[in-house]
Amino acid sequence: MIITTPLWIRVFRLFLLITALAPSFAEADMPKYALRVVTDRDDALYEVGETATFLVTLSRDGQPVVDGEVKYVVGDFLKLGKDSGFPEGTVPLAEQPARVEVTLDQPGFLRCEVSYETAEGQTLKNYAGAGFSPLQLEPSLPVPDDFDEYWSEQKQLLAEVEMVPVLTPVEQDEAAVVCFDVQVPCLGGAPVSGYLARPAQATPETLPAILWVHGAGVRSSSLANAIQGARAGMLSMDINAHGIPNGRPDKFYSDLANGELKDYRTAGRESRDTVYFRGMFLRLARAIEFLTAQPEWDGQILAVIGHSQGGGQALVAGGLDERVTFIATGVPAICDHSGLAAGRINGWPKLVPEGEDGLPDSQILEAARYVDAVNFASRCKADAIMSVGFIDTVCPPSSCYAAFNVLEGEKEMINEPLMGHAAPEHIKDAFFQRILEHVKARRSREQATESKPE
Repeated sequence: MIITTPLWIRVFRLFLLITALAPSFAEADMPKYALRVVTDRDDALYEVGETATFLVTLSRDGQPVVDGEVKYVVGDFLKLGKDSGFPEGTVPLAEQPARVEVTLDQPGFLRCEVSYETAEGQTLKNYAGAGFSPLQLEPSLPVPDDFDEYWSEQKQLLAEVEMVPVLTPVEQDEAAVVCFDVQVPCLGGAPVSGYLARPAQATPETLPAILWVHGAGVRSSSLANAIQGARAGMLSMDINAHGIPNGRPDKFYSDLANGELKDYRTAGRESRDTVYFRGMFLRLARAIEFLTAQPEWDGQILAVIGHSQGGGQALVAGGLDERVTFIATGVPAICDHSGLAAGRINGWPKLVPEGEDGLPDSQILEAARYVDAVNFASRCKADAIMSVGFIDTVCPPSSCYAAFNVLEGEKEMINEPLMGHAAPEHIKDAFFQRILEHVKARRSREQATESKPE
């Protein structure tokens, strides 16, 4: 028997299809604009006092637009536009590229925002950054006189908490790797919570170690990160930032993010003893203690890797424990909390607010100095690689360079003039490859030392 669909149903289906495709048809008819701004140097780096030129181009369906003008405004991430002494206005498109010239009389960064209103009512925006003698950027305030004493005391308090880890085997698909959920008691209530992975056939004192740390937010530790390190022949551990259980449903973490851990970034910031990051940093110290206590650790190589809040933690780890030999720190947060005191923007989480007098809150400013990753970086002798985005408003480039410039080991910076706050795959790949190179180089040096005749 042949069943024929009634005509009215077929017409209704056709109506639904046309309705669904209508936005696509409309988008196909819309012209394609591309507003672009770059500097006249590929690396966007200049010396103080030099002129940097932002080059602005606009195209419509691949053809240059030469009618009208583009708005622009330049700022130093803290102040913006002509009321602050920086350029602001319009440039005509008649001669492309349109040019915006800027300079800076002290080390720092400028960010140029351009915008254009299309005939169809679209608002186009784009950004570019320029750095002026960034290697001359200094910490906004000196390290507190009792900084080392304070953190030595904190580690002594941590040592009084017995390290009795609980390891629970975790099933996963790679037979060559064994994995565990790890909970390690720590100071302040929240444990170190993470995943540990290692090659299944590892023998004692043979493995370099890698610790993965997390960016902002509330989430489980990453089993994938732990496995990636183990797959590369390392003792590999990934810890979440808050000492919370791993592998729970998404709702568990969203409830925490909207409840107990909401606004954790500013919790207790009135005192160095109550600020949230104190506990986070102590969990870092204990995680390192746990990793280096594993019989498989080679006793020589320990890398810490993270982005954003994790990048800040990597800097802190290098300053807290001299056993850290390498840090990979992407667009690091928790840096330059005292930036406002030097007249520049402070990094995430903008821990120090302005008071009613327009000055940094003095009480919070003093507490913040003890959890500033820049101050830990000044104690870090590990080799390092860092990334920075020149248009990053979350972790501004000045805050990243303030930390980079005080690192004491061999160091490398990946400058991204057109990048905001991001951890793209090419940077993640570069970081991991650099860690593998560090392992290879350290082992080569050790072997060369061992082979020398006495």
